[in-house]
Amino acid sequence: MSEEQIAACVRSIPDFPKPGILFRDITPLLRNHRVLRLALEALLRPCRNRELSAVAACDARGFIFGSLMAWELGLPLVLLRKAGKLPAATHRARYQLEYDTAGLELHQGDLGSGERVVLVDDLLATGGTAEAGCRLLRLAGAEVSACIFLIELSALQGRRRLTGTEVHSVLQYGPEDPETQAAPPAPSP
Repeated sequence: MSEEQIAACVRSIPDFPKPGILFRDITPLLRNHRVLRLALEALLRPCRNRELSAVAACDARGFIFGSLMAWELGLPLVLLRKAGKLPAATHRARYQLEYDTAGLELHQGDLGSGERVVLVDDLLATGGTAEAGCRLLRLAGAEVSACIFLIELSALQGRRRLTGTEVHSVLQYGPEDPETQAAPPAPSP
């Protein structure tokens, strides 16, 4: 199964970036072009048979997967950048971090009213970034067709913040099993 091969290339690093955190490192996956291709195909599954206008990707690791997906689908890539990184007029959505706030921005005019997009990121944890990304895309007039992630930390229940939005993840890590659990195949839309 391709999900098992993908999971084998995700390295678990304990106590990074701080004690008690088990960090899921995707750099081994990025170094293996065959497994990266499998990951890309798994990320693309929920996009097949959908009418989409663009792929929106979250700063920064979402850009890796979002650009590959946009290329494969023949669609424009729309960047959701961290606040202060885009040079022209932007739409902005703020979200809460553990001890601070952060923001995502999108250039005004990058999306038009009624455009259908998928939001892509490498990781779904608490859901704050994805929730802000969805708000930002809707603020620009777009419809969020689905949110797609390579990895989901299911114990953090980030899906709850995305209620009403279709969510897909390739790999899931949960509290009951420290190893990867392959997500069920995405249903056809």
